Amino acid sequence: MMLRLAPALAACLLLPALALAPNGDARGQGTYVGHALAMHGDVKYKADFRHFDYVNPAAPKGGEVKFYSIGTFDSFNPYILRGVPAGAVGSTQATLMVSSADEPFTEYCLVCETIETPTDRSWVAFTLRREAKFNDGTPITVDDVIWTFETLRAKGHPFYRSYYNDVAKVEKAGERTVKFGFTPGENRELPLIIGQLPVLSRAWWEKNGFDKTTLEPPPGAGPYRIESFEPGRFIVLRRVVNWWAEDLPINAGQNNFDVIRIDYYRDQTVALEAFKAGEYDIRQENSAKNWATGYESPALAQGLIKKVEIPEERTNGMQGFVMNTRRAVFQDRRLRQALTYAFDFEWSNRNLFYNAYTRTRSYFDNSELAARGTPSDEEIKLLEPFKDRLPAEVLAREYNPPKTDGSGNWRDNQREALRLLREAGWTIKDLKLVNAAGEQLAFEILLSDPQWERISLPYSQNLRRLGIDARVRTVDTAQYQRRLDEFDYDMTVVVFGQSESPGNEQRDYWSAAKADVRGSRNYAGIKDPAVDKLVEAIISAPDRQNLVMRTRALDRILQWGFYVVPHWHSRVDRVAFWDRFAWPEKPSKAGFISSTWWVDAQKDGALRARRGK
Repeated sequence: MMLRLAPALAACLLLPALALAPNGDARGQGTYVGHALAMHGDVKYKADFRHFDYVNPAAPKGGEVKFYSIGTFDSFNPYILRGVPAGAVGSTQATLMVSSADEPFTEYCLVCETIETPTDRSWVAFTLRREAKFNDGTPITVDDVIWTFETLRAKGHPFYRSYYNDVAKVEKAGERTVKFGFTPGENRELPLIIGQLPVLSRAWWEKNGFDKTTLEPPPGAGPYRIESFEPGRFIVLRRVVNWWAEDLPINAGQNNFDVIRIDYYRDQTVALEAFKAGEYDIRQENSAKNWATGYESPALAQGLIKKVEIPEERTNGMQGFVMNTRRAVFQDRRLRQALTYAFDFEWSNRNLFYNAYTRTRSYFDNSELAARGTPSDEEIKLLEPFKDRLPAEVLAREYNPPKTDGSGNWRDNQREALRLLREAGWTIKDLKLVNAAGEQLAFEILLSDPQWERISLPYSQNLRRLGIDARVRTVDTAQYQRRLDEFDYDMTVVVFGQSESPGNEQRDYWSAAKADVRGSRNYAGIKDPAVDKLVEAIISAPDRQNLVMRTRALDRILQWGFYVVPHWHSRVDRVAFWDRFAWPEKPSKAGFISSTWWVDAQKDGALRARRGK
């Protein structure tokens, strides 16, 4: 299942047609037609639903909100590898379907009116809404859908070729119906993957060129349009008046701001000071130090700025220092394991993070998908065919990252790290860790944000105590993205976002086929047949129980592969804002969703009066 930013995505029991009836109508032998489709089980919101539970359907429309972003942009084409796209483009586009935020993986029709698929999900058909149109007034047609799909796969970011790999054909099946046929095999997620397809205007993109960057705003079919911008500095979005999809239940209580402005900053420190000065309105805070001390200001003391912690139940995925195994130095698992002992999380949590975080130990943390304890019988059955290739620990032990007492004394871990390094052929000579040729172990930790330096520098100091020449280098956003796409790094900080329904996106993260594909998210360069087999097993999982077991088995192999020095995660979203907003009483499992907030006229007026505006 694809996540909301980069976006990430999820996985085939042949159910009887009548079992699907609560989600829609049975048409013919084993064919389902409905307004929505769930990955496993039933759809939560039936065909007559009025709105999602986590919105306020009476939320007023209007007002302006200002957000911020770090970095820059030079393109409104987010579908190709070239350029640095503006994230705001997503609000101007529409997809065939949209996901709800309080189900593991269920999609509801947006551009489409109905979705149709057989019980074996060997194909899917979408019937488009008659009223669906682009914001230049032209109707959305089946030809637009087909062209979008074929163009993304042929000319788009390499991710799309992998993501749509199992689509065998796409064809027009009626005036408003488009049908996708899939290659043989169990891949229950494919109809939902196609449901995430953004629908682009064929006429506009063919005229302007799909395979190049552009700063001419393309016509979308979403709730907002780009009104003005200055490359790398700001973007202003305006809500589309009489948007064709405004009255659909899936959009009730959402997209409430008339105007959204996003200002770009190069530095988080400057951005925080700008927030306290009132230059923008809402800020989601990822730094525990900033949350604890960085907001101190007259505005906070006077109650003009509010801070809230919104509980979230998302799968946290994995964040950490990723080692690029394409580099010869990181190909030895013992060396990778040794480097995990040099990161003192407990000291960092106490001294840098105000004890705000939990150590991450799984690639699917904070969910039932995470491997815990020793493998279950079901997991062992999945892992045993590869036992001759796997580390013995995978089948016998629970993985947990190294720990310290938080005092800064990490000598026990240091000794264990040196033991592993000696096993890997490294020795200490003149206070340097060297190999048999006398070459010192040296590598660079590449960063894109100075904020990471306060975490990376103590880590590099511990590595130096092992005799390793570990250098920290921070580069600008454009250079960082370019180097990431080219796999031109030794070690870097990466977030592997995950959903509650992992699936086809796992190929892009871990498969050997993607390890050398420019722009893929296999940042560690993993090439392991056991990983490849389990990724395919996840994709073909027939039901939720099998999906969970197969994901846990994959998690164990990744954990004991030591591809990442695990970081940490929080179980709340920290949001600071100027006190002029309101939000629904019932939060979603996804935590903070800005599209469900709105300007509270009374609060807004009071704030303006107190600020003298």
